[in-house]
Amino acid sequence: MTLSDHEKYMHLALEQARLAEAAGEVPVGAVVVDEHGELLAAAHNSPVARHDPTAHAEILALRAAGLRRANYRLSGATLYCTLEPCIMCAGAIVHARIRTLVFGSRDLRFGGVRSKFALADSDLLNHQVTVVEGVLGDVCAAMLQRFFAGKRPAGS
Repeated sequence: MTLSDHEKYMHLALEQARLAEAAGEVPVGAVVVDEHGELLAAAHNSPVARHDPTAHAEILALRAAGLRRANYRLSGATLYCTLEPCIMCAGAIVHARIRTLVFGSRDLRFGGVRSKFALADSDLLNHQVTVVEGVLGDVCAAMLQRFFAGKRPAGS
């Protein structure tokens, strides 16, 4: 896929992030696209609403894509997410056999793909994901910064 394709799908992930933010969740969105460019699934963070620590955007999108394909293996698919996946999500991405992961901004605190760990493309595992980072990264980071700035008391 080209950079313009990556940006197109990242915009869809950003739409999902906006839905998360509107629901009071950390604004992270994800979409899964098959090798032909067909949208398989879209999801956003909802661990608070679902009372589920695993309800990250990536996990929910992978689950929905697996149901749609009737297969837990998503070989050939690309996962787009607005924030670098955590180690839980990175592990699920590898298990799902995602071909390519495209993310917007790094997660310097919990990132499992580049910032803290390099799980998705580790040569220690039997599947390596191609990782593309920084697609619309400034937009993704700004959304998160605005969200968290609104959570902090004024002057802090």
